[in-house]
Amino acid sequence: MGVHFGNLARVRHVITYSLSPFEQRAFPNVFSHGVPNVWRRFSSQVFKVVPPFVAAYLLYSWGTQEFERLKRKNPADYENDQ
Repeated sequence: MGVHFGNLARVRHVITYSLSPFEQRAFPNVFSHGVPNVWRRFSSQVFKVVPPFVAAYLLYSWGTQEFERLKRKNPADYENDQ
């Protein structure tokens, strides 16, 4: 009736190894090694990533405020109008 999806082709000279799910440890050393590792990686990259975002935010906020300021008419130009 045909072959199953996993057996569509025969691959030669390829060896695969697997470990039983019952022999694996799902979260080994999460708190003793994982959390310090996350902190180490975060602290090593934060000074490379954050400054461009801060600069972009400051530039965007300055540009928005300047646009709003320039969009308004100068009241001194219309003091003598009747």
